[in-house]
Amino acid sequence: MKNDKLIVALDFPSALQGLALAKKLGDTVSFYKIGLGMLTGGGLALANELKHDHRKKIFLDLKLFDIGSTVEAAVKQLSKFDLDFLTVHGDPHVVKAAVNGASGSGLKILAVTILTSLDRKDLDDCCLKSGSIEDIVQERAANAFEAGADGVIASAQEITAIRCLPQAKNRLIVTPGIRLKNESIGDQKRVASPHDAISMGANHIVVGRPIWQAGNPLKVANEILESIKS
Repeated sequence: MKNDKLIVALDFPSALQGLALAKKLGDTVSFYKIGLGMLTGGGLALANELKHDHRKKIFLDLKLFDIGSTVEAAVKQLSKFDLDFLTVHGDPHVVKAAVNGASGSGLKILAVTILTSLDRKDLDDCCLKSGSIEDIVQERAANAFEAGADGVIASAQEITAIRCLPQAKNRLIVTPGIRLKNESIGDQKRVASPHDAISMGANHIVVGRPIWQAGNPLKVANEILESIKS
C-alpha cells in the first residue's frame, strides 16, 4: 500500500511544471497539493489529470472564505472534480457551509487554524484576540470540528493540544511548515521536521520547496518517507 502521509505541494505557476515534477517522483508520491498560485495556470486540469490518469490523491488548497451561501456554492461545484481534500478558513460559518456544499461527495473539508507563516506579532497586527498561538489554534480547531470539519491545518507545535480535544477523535491533522535539517525556514515561522510532525500526531505533512527546489527531488522525497516510517 502506498504511503500517503507525504503530500507534495506543487507550488508552480503552471500545470506543466507541476506535471513534470509529478512524473519525476513517479510512484514514490501518491498525494499532491495544488494551491491558489496554480489556479489560473491550469490547476484544476492538472488535478483532474493526476487523479484520473495517474491515480493520485489531490488536496486543493484554496483556503476559501466568504459568506456561507457563496462558500457552499463554490464547494458544491468543486466537489464535482473528485478531489480528496479542500481547505477553508476555520471560522464556523465557513466550515458549516463547506460541509454542506461537499455533502454526498468524498471531499474532506479541512479548516485552517492559524497559518504557519504567522506568529503572535502578526496576529496583533491583524487585531486578533490575545493569548498564545497554541491556545487560539486549539480553540479554532475545536470550533471547526463542532462545525463538521473532517480535519484541520495546523503547525506541528499545536498538534498535541489539538489531539487533547475530545472533538479531535477520528479527525485529520495536516501539517505544513515542514523543513529538513539545516534548511532555511524561508517565509515560515512555526516549523518542524517530517519525522517530528508525524511523531506528534499529524496524519499528513505537506512539503513543497524542500522537494522541488532540490537537485534530486526523488531522492529527497524518499528520504522524507523513510524518516517518517522510523
